[in-house]
Amino acid sequence: MKRLWIFILLIVTLYPSLSAQDKPRFISISGYISTMQSVMFDSLSGPFVNDNLIHNRLNFKGYINENITFAAEFRNRLFTGDMVKSGNSYSRQIGSDQGWVDLSWNILNKQSFFLNTTIDRVWMDFNYGKFQTRVGRQRINWGQTLVWNPNDIFNAYSFFDFDYIERPGSDAVRIQYYPNSSSAFEVAVKEDHNDNLTAAGLYRFNKWGYDIQFLGGYFKGEDVVAGAGWSGSAGSVSFRGEATWFQSVKHFSDSTGTGIFTIGFDKTFKNNALAQVQFMYSTNPFSMSNFGSLYTGNMSTKDLAFSRFSSFGQISYPLTPLFNMSVSAMWFPDLKGYFAGPSMDYSLAENVDFSLFWQHFETRSGHITNRINLGFLRVKVSF
Repeated sequence: MKRLWIFILLIVTLYPSLSAQDKPRFISISGYISTMQSVMFDSLSGPFVNDNLIHNRLNFKGYINENITFAAEFRNRLFTGDMVKSGNSYSRQIGSDQGWVDLSWNILNKQSFFLNTTIDRVWMDFNYGKFQTRVGRQRINWGQTLVWNPNDIFNAYSFFDFDYIERPGSDAVRIQYYPNSSSAFEVAVKEDHNDNLTAAGLYRFNKWGYDIQFLGGYFKGEDVVAGAGWSGSAGSVSFRGEATWFQSVKHFSDSTGTGIFTIGFDKTFKNNALAQVQFMYSTNPFSMSNFGSLYTGNMSTKDLAFSRFSSFGQISYPLTPLFNMSVSAMWFPDLKGYFAGPSMDYSLAENVDFSLFWQHFETRSGHITNRINLGFLRVKVSF
């Protein structure tokens, strides 16, 4: 609670004293509301776990003048179903906040449902000339590739958590300087709920038609981190890549660090079909013990790989301007496993979308095959 008051005081202190002529020129409001039915099972003959999520998002942004902007964005989610009834561990996991300030609350928590409200964006932005500073909970996007982003050291995300398109943010201070239109210097500092500090700098520039970046800093109070990334094109095919090395401060002199390297290619065709592939290699893959971490937004950048080698492929094709089909797959050799995920999106009306997703995971250990299926049906209204 003390951190919450400090956070509020910081935002209020940064908020300028507004005279009549300096009051916000306008405030924009946007968001969506969706209902999503989900089912989880290992086989059609086994038991089904059924759940429902009603998800409302509200985005507020105020423009005080041409130099100062502020924003606040909320997630309001009502959970019902079998996972809720299984005990309080599920609601505690959803209600946990990994940020320096706890901005997630289970407002109602009953045996058959719980209601969670989370503030995942609240920041003040100041820009003047070639400088820009943003303070508060924000997304710091340093990734260049499309699926796995080892350069995203401030707020990693999971590809499987498709319902969270905004992706997690960080309680941070970020300063950016733009020497010219094709280059930028950045410095960012964040602290998490365990007081672990992440601080890093990034330099991005354009050369040979590629956006190239280098970064370095301190990661979660335990690692020195260095990385690089790029994005550009080879003919009609986009070519992207990232590499990041994490070296423990306590064991800095040895070679027991973690390196994550990834490259990807994607191409958009004349009929708006999209094909993409990506490959990732990790010197020290993450041993995943909690499957739910793939869907709660609590992943670390070092947790992206749970196989030494991973590969991804996806094809998306618009059957009509209103109807899009997609199929994606991943291969994890270390786990003797794979992921397959077909999906479809249909626009029912303006700002109303119907979506269907299926996610299949399968691994093999000795003579035992482990599999899990997740199905999702969602109707979403945006405003």
